[in-house]
Amino acid sequence: MVNLSRATCIRALDARDPRFDGVFFVGVTSTRIYCRPVCPAPPPRRDRCQFFSNAAAAERRGFRPCLRCRPELAPGNASIDATERVARAASARIASGALNGRSVDALAAEFAITARQLRRVIEQQTGVSPVELAQTHRLLLAKRLLTDTKLSMTQVAFASGFQSVRRFDALFQERYRLTPSALRRKTVSNDDNAVDTVSLTLGYRPPLDWDALLAFFAARATPGVEYVDDNCYARTVSINGLQGWVRVQPTAMRGNAAQRFSDQRSLRVEIPASLTPALMPLLAKLRHLFDLDADPVIIGQQLSASGLEKQVVARPGLRVPGAMDGFDVALRAVLGQQVSVKGATTMAGRFAAQFGESIATPDERLRVGTPVAARVANATVAELRALGVTTARAETIRALASAVASGALRIEPNVDVARTMAQLTALPGIGDWTAQYVAMRAFRWPDGFPASDLWLRRAVGGLTAARLTKESERWQPWRAYAAMHLWSSVHD
Repeated sequence: MVNLSRATCIRALDARDPRFDGVFFVGVTSTRIYCRPVCPAPPPRRDRCQFFSNAAAAERRGFRPCLRCRPELAPGNASIDATERVARAASARIASGALNGRSVDALAAEFAITARQLRRVIEQQTGVSPVELAQTHRLLLAKRLLTDTKLSMTQVAFASGFQSVRRFDALFQERYRLTPSALRRKTVSNDDNAVDTVSLTLGYRPPLDWDALLAFFAARATPGVEYVDDNCYARTVSINGLQGWVRVQPTAMRGNAAQRFSDQRSLRVEIPASLTPALMPLLAKLRHLFDLDADPVIIGQQLSASGLEKQVVARPGLRVPGAMDGFDVALRAVLGQQVSVKGATTMAGRFAAQFGESIATPDERLRVGTPVAARVANATVAELRALGVTTARAETIRALASAVASGALRIEPNVDVARTMAQLTALPGIGDWTAQYVAMRAFRWPDGFPASDLWLRRAVGGLTAARLTKESERWQPWRAYAAMHLWSSVHD
């Protein structure tokens, strides 16, 4: 279980240490309930505790989720062990709904392995089968929807990834020993939820520098696609054939202790009800966008001990901004080569207007999606030049778009980083800076580090790129966070 001994888990449980929230779960044998290590309920006797590395393993042993600390709200684990890449990537896709209506064989084919091999690597990592892992994700999401929204039982079932209401009812009762309707009667739904919108929370390990995230996105907000306003981030969404919008902001603190406990570690997400069939992948993308699975305390401790203490103290909850769409971030990186952030933002707006799909929303500031790779790939050099790029840059953009549209290049989390970066740098006009930047944001690679960046080099006293690369080794495996701290130090 992530190399944690029972003694370590007990110490973390005694302290209710938030650094371990989501790292392990506690099953209480006397109640058959499992909790997060930061649960506000009175602590159980230690001889009644069993520890699990994930919720699925606890449920497999017959434990049901606590209604107070709500294990479904626990932040995930940001793992970086490359030797477990396939298992991590497959588990992440399952969490995003990859087995909702699809077989294990189909998922295994994406990794060029057999279903038997996929089952083995996932069971080695999680202790449960791919199907059991998918069932747990569906049930925990359903529990959130039953507790926090006014969606009908049918809407809850399909939004959670079940293919039938009957299967949803049967599995829910089998696992949790109560019916979905009984759980809804036990809890209080959010009365502020409008009929046509759904509001949910995303948990994280504090601290979170929300202001820094908003400042980053505000400076780069593509006109028509996204904006930052009044402590809120909003954007258009196109996912699994559905279109809509999303708004994200810090959760307002509510009344009782259990609610305040949850609210101080969460962001509130609002979407139209029409997007609920794509809720699992959408929530996963939002977690990537705001880097909510990072552990800022652990990262900060290592960076502080490696020469960045001043920067970490100034920004203790700094995150690496992610991506909703990998091609969009890669395109934006190319557009930003040798131009200002403002200039790249202007061109990004032109590309979205030309190559993005029109999206109807109630907000006139959100009217179009991000550029579609296939549309960009079919554009001529002349058409791209008309949007403000040079001929060389147009050729780079066409090559990038063609590689993505064909499926040869996948720009997403949990890819084989070395292989995908080699694919990127093999494209004309894409060098190490662009590849490292894309790795940081779109791959969610915590060790991405564009050492040739002028601002990074200035932040460390004008070192050469080669010297900075050598110096940065002391920040491994968190060099992406080191880069964010260094950028912040020269722009604050």
